[in-house]
Amino acid sequence: MGEEEPKKVEPKTPSITLQRVLNDVAEEKTVIPFSDDKVSHPPVEKVPDPTAEKHSGGSIDRDVVLARIEREKSLALIRAWEESEKIKAENKTYKKLSAIGSWENSKKASVEAQLKMIEEKLEKKKAEYAEKMKNKIAELHKAAEEKRVMIEAKQREDFLKIEEAAAKFRATGHVPKMFLGCFSC
Repeated sequence: MGEEEPKKVEPKTPSITLQRVLNDVAEEKTVIPFSDDKVSHPPVEKVPDPTAEKHSGGSIDRDVVLARIEREKSLALIRAWEESEKIKAENKTYKKLSAIGSWENSKKASVEAQLKMIEEKLEKKKAEYAEKMKNKIAELHKAAEEKRVMIEAKQREDFLKIEEAAAKFRATGHVPKMFLGCFSC
């Protein structure tokens, strides 16, 4: 009397319920793919076809089959949830890694741009210094040329004086004293 439990409302044929569960599981697998090599799953027991069973122990066997189907369904849902969460975690990680990669690339580009600007400034300064040095060299060359011209002018002036003195000595017949000092007898 107190042993009677309220029975659940069940479909008339258990094979329809099994087919529905298998369809639900198949739909979940297509939405969220998973591979068996990543996750180890508990072994799934084979469920005998409820239509093949004999009706001798009918309601007890059917309850066992329905319990197995519910268990398989819940395990499939757990597997699907687990895979979904893993995919979410992978996507979050990928998004963060992508953000870090783009940050790194933008910082690299910024540093390279600064380096290029510094190199351009150095090249400009180098060109300016080279120009200054060329100008100094030109000034030195000009000064040296002026000194050469002055020395050559002085030399010509000295030659003119010597030639005038030589002409005067020839005209007078006088011998210069310094010349005799070299030939002392």
